[in-house]
Amino acid sequence: MPEVPSGEPLSDLEKDAIGEIANISMGTAATTLSNLIGKRVEITTPRVAITTREKLQTEYPLPYVVVDVRYTEGLAGENLLIIKKEDAAIIVDLMMGGDGSNPPAELEELHLSAISEAMNQMMGSAATSMSTVFQRKVNISPPSIRIVNFAEEQLDPAIEYGCEQLVHVVFKMTIEDLVDSEMMQVIPLNFAKEMARGLLGGFEEPASPPGASGAVSSGPSRSSAQVAETAKTADNVVTVQPAQFAPFTAPSKPSEIANLDLILDVHLEFTVELGKTKKTIKEILELGPGSIVELDKLAGEPVDILVNGKQIARGEVVVIDENYGVRITEILSSAERIKSIQ
Repeated sequence: MPEVPSGEPLSDLEKDAIGEIANISMGTAATTLSNLIGKRVEITTPRVAITTREKLQTEYPLPYVVVDVRYTEGLAGENLLIIKKEDAAIIVDLMMGGDGSNPPAELEELHLSAISEAMNQMMGSAATSMSTVFQRKVNISPPSIRIVNFAEEQLDPAIEYGCEQLVHVVFKMTIEDLVDSEMMQVIPLNFAKEMARGLLGGFEEPASPPGASGAVSSGPSRSSAQVAETAKTADNVVTVQPAQFAPFTAPSKPSEIANLDLILDVHLEFTVELGKTKKTIKEILELGPGSIVELDKLAGEPVDILVNGKQIARGEVVVIDENYGVRITEILSSAERIKSIQ
């Protein structure tokens, strides 16, 4: 790897490598977010710089939603994904069936759960892309989420792993005509250098924590070889261009998810719940033929329709020939479905 000039924590080649990794992973994350909210999402080529906690708080003195992403397999480290509070509120409104024009003024627990699920899916797809880049399985733990006012609070010092300097990656993020803002990624310097090394020349040793399985180091990936070849140009003059991606166009309908055909034969448990009640053990033991159990639903009230134990709709019981059936009368809204998984 080229030597880093005195006083510079990252070489230009390392910065370009980090930018390429971020570009690929966030491009995939944008596609995932677009599918979740049914809007066109664009995340532009990133800008990579070195910063510190103090500098970050001075330059961005606003409340932000901070998502802590920890890598559990294939890479050993963590990074923060940071978006403005008002941008997160718009995303939540879209996820809960709104049009983005009436976001919640304050993010409550339900809203944080929704944005956490969005970030979980975004970073999960980003980890899959990184698996391809590094040619090793990369996994993350479920992200944790919190609201931080940088004017009053500091980032968790644990993110720095004892290093004062952080790698600050800034993306421009647009969601049609609703959001025109920035999203940030903050990476500990040592972890960023480890990822750059993996792209440029392969990992020198397994990066998975002890006990992790499935992480296989297979040397430089194709991208690594291309970047390494570029580094061999005359007089070590390096020309590395970030990967360019065409803008992602959202599906015409939110339900039209790419490659859905791949899972159409997956079996799900479809249940119709007439009602339920609670009984003590004594009352259960007293049941016998002819006993009547009163349920929590009134006669004629819609029954609940569940898929894999999660309610998705309501309906009414019908008789088809000699079999019972259910006619769907109402599909739950996004907000109601999110409540059902709490």
